[in-house]
Amino acid sequence: MGTIKRTFANNILTSGKLDATDLFGTIPASNIDDTTVSAVTELPSALGDAIESTATDPVSPSEGQLWYNSSEGKLKIYALVADAWSAGGNLNTTRAYFSGAGTQTAGLAAGGDTAPGTNTNASENYNGTSWTSSGNMNTSKESLAGTGTQTAAVYFSGYTTPPSPTGDANTTEKYNGTSWTTSGTMNTARRGLSNSSAGTQTAALGFGGNPAAGVTAATESFNGSTWTSVNSLNTARSYFAGCGTQTAALGFGDTAATESWNGTSWTSVNSMNTARGGLAGAGTQTLALAFGGGNPGGVLGTTESWNGTSWATTTSMTTARGGSLAGAGIQTATFAAGGATPTYSNLTEEFTGAFLSNKNVTIS
Repeated sequence: MGTIKRTFANNILTSGKLDATDLFGTIPASNIDDTTVSAVTELPSALGDAIESTATDPVSPSEGQLWYNSSEGKLKIYALVADAWSAGGNLNTTRAYFSGAGTQTAGLAAGGDTAPGTNTNASENYNGTSWTSSGNMNTSKESLAGTGTQTAAVYFSGYTTPPSPTGDANTTEKYNGTSWTTSGTMNTARRGLSNSSAGTQTAALGFGGNPAAGVTAATESFNGSTWTSVNSLNTARSYFAGCGTQTAALGFGDTAATESWNGTSWTSVNSMNTARGGLAGAGTQTLALAFGGGNPGGVLGTTESWNGTSWATTTSMTTARGGSLAGAGIQTATFAAGGATPTYSNLTEEFTGAFLSNKNVTIS
């Protein structure tokens, strides 16, 4: 083969492949996969005298580091794998306007609307692969909020069928992984909190919503048995999303507005890039993820990540959907289930955040 004089760093594509179109000499594909790097006759000084040859991959490589794995016969690089959504197991009950709790591998989905005007009390547990029907809620309702873990969750508010008297609920139910128990009533009955909640079963926060009197900014704190009214949002809204804890929460959506809660009051912070309602969220006050939703342009698969200061658009969901889909997890490992596409859905997707990984260097 010919002598290689170009700098490899200028020829490594973001996909991890080696761009050999402007190198001197001929590099057959087999050279990278099947032969040793002794076939490379010259390297630029910036790379040192040689690429490390090792029988195993380095234990703690640096980003961008190249090496030759002699056992596998492959040239490798430690590079970034991009954010991605992938298919998960389908819900047993197709639904929208419900809420999720837990994590990507231990999730919960409960309540919702199985068709316009038809509420459900069905709840399901998710193990990261498939959903299993669990004990039903005591009250069928949609547009409710939920937070906590798969074995210790709290769900509250919502809209009941038939309406009694207005349909807006102030009831609360706690879940232990198997069954539901009624516990406590909110001060303001409301629907449209869908996903605008944060915290745990014994230290939860519910905010916003759409009571009979109109959209509200009311915020309430739950101690495991009773609800207490606290300082309101700066912007009244409903059908939006939230995440975090009772003392460090984030609320976003309906509009593009974002607010941060410090345990006492709400502060307006940088807005989302895409205004939308009926979305879901996950994560913490400083590392959040917003996904799905809809606006006058239709349903969206748009995903944005929050770093504590600003929102950045990242990889979109495979299936665009709004309708207050369910979601829960952390910023880098989240599930999204159900919602409306605009027809009601049982699809689940899983989000994996960008991460560094060993990748084979191949010829493009």
